[in-house]
Amino acid sequence: MWEDNDMTVQDTETPGSTGVLLSEPAASKVKALLDQEGRDDLRLRIAVQPGGCSGLRYQLFFDERFLDGDQTYEFGGVEVIVDRMSGPYLGGAVIDFVDTIEKQGFTIDNPNAQGSCACGDSFH
Repeated sequence: MWEDNDMTVQDTETPGSTGVLLSEPAASKVKALLDQEGRDDLRLRIAVQPGGCSGLRYQLFFDERFLDGDQTYEFGGVEVIVDRMSGPYLGGAVIDFVDTIEKQGFTIDNPNAQGSCACGDSFH
């Protein structure tokens, strides 16, 4: 009987389709970069900015500020912030880190992206 009522805390803490997700490799890389900075007041900000060949592009950067309306998430000890305007564009997006012989860097798999272009960082 208790099993039916047992709700996991994970359900409320994991953003899922309403927020952005940071994969384990991405969280590890961000943590390593933050450790190199030697500051504990920085967090990863993910934003969608005007620009790119289809009108919008992603920005990932470290930020010490909190803005009004920011959504915050935590993954593996890394705090991630998304501003109020970018949130709707990033719902369900997964930020990953790829380290292969061909490519190294952060990738964004965004279910909201309906198109892309040669530069690979824009969507409609």
